[in-house]
Amino acid sequence: MGSRDSRGITSRSGLYWDEVAAPGLVDPVAIGVVVRPHGVRGTLRVRALGSGRHLRKGMEPFVAGAKRRIFAARETPKGFLVDVEGIGSREDASSLKGEELLLDRCDLDPPGEGEFYVTDLVGLTAIDDAGEVLGTVDDTFETAAHEVLVVRRKDEDLYVPFTLEHVPELDLESGKVVIRPPES
Repeated sequence: MGSRDSRGITSRSGLYWDEVAAPGLVDPVAIGVVVRPHGVRGTLRVRALGSGRHLRKGMEPFVAGAKRRIFAARETPKGFLVDVEGIGSREDASSLKGEELLLDRCDLDPPGEGEFYVTDLVGLTAIDDAGEVLGTVDDTFETAAHEVLVVRRKDEDLYVPFTLEHVPELDLESGKVVIRPPES
């Protein structure tokens, strides 16, 4: 979930999706990635894709093709430490390195007032202050400072920091986002 100052969540919407990786998910959304094991009891160190609010006890993401209940989760400076069903040793946890934790979009918490999922920006028409079409938001990525929108044009990509200065308006319902690209 995001705002101009928070992180987003990666969605698989509109992309080819392997049903073997997450059988039964209609609109898979990645909420985290297993970075490595932590300790010897099967705890996973997970990098959250977004705020991490969905990495909590009781959630049941798909991990490596299996739905696994989260028994415990806590945030640390290096990411989240997550204990999941069926992973009881360091070897089990090591085998999941690089795997995404996936939820169906309908299982995500609904966005609050003024919040949205950053991946919902993909596909929006990017316009300038005068209403001239500059391109289409093709992707987003996160930097240490903020999210960045990748606006695809015919001959180039624009990289626009997702801040109030550079993205003063966005309207998901109309499918448009007003951008002010940084000067080069």
